[in-house]
Amino acid sequence: MKNIVTEQLTHAGRQIEHDSFAIVDAEAGPHGYSTEEWQVVRRMIHATADFEFNGLTQFAPQAVAAGVQALLSGAPIVADVEMICVGLSTPRLNHFNVTTHQFIADEDVIAQAKAENSTRAVQAMRKAQRLNLLDGGIVAIGNAPTALLEVVRMVREEKLRPALVIGMPVGFVSAAESKAQLSETETETIPWIVIDGRKGGSTLVVAAIHALLALAEAQQAA
Repeated sequence: MKNIVTEQLTHAGRQIEHDSFAIVDAEAGPHGYSTEEWQVVRRMIHATADFEFNGLTQFAPQAVAAGVQALLSGAPIVADVEMICVGLSTPRLNHFNVTTHQFIADEDVIAQAKAENSTRAVQAMRKAQRLNLLDGGIVAIGNAPTALLEVVRMVREEKLRPALVIGMPVGFVSAAESKAQLSETETETIPWIVIDGRKGGSTLVVAAIHALLALAEAQQAA
């Protein structure tokens, strides 16, 4: 049997994951997602045991297809925090020659945030833009609403064009608002995946990207 890089490495691990997905499918109830979108939502539910993501998760048209194509082409992933980069499977990323980047703790980012009285997350996104990582890349935000607000600003004011923005910051200050702003962006301009409201987090971003990687491998093998 051909090894599938985006699945668990052992038979026991694969069986547990497949059984878990079957339970999610059985208990989730009806939904309006496409087959491909459900692969993303299902894995997010699997990662959190929270069925509210069946409904809270929203997709721009063709967002999943855009993310899959970006991964197949080896587009970089720019995250707002290190936790996302650490959580992603290195073998799965290497299979597609995808690199991950985050700049939240860089000394120049911290210094600039202090000088401008902004946040490290804002300056990290600006650094990523200066390094030409955002245009055509996947932006993955699970923690910092200000990072997502800055990306939306760059899309609107600087004509930034990421391949996909996964906007899932968690929290109480500007989290829901930042995701609402992203979802109000013209879908012809930028594909996005968001979670409505305050819920979110790095775990969900990692789950969504792993789902996209699995879809990319399936397309590669077709």
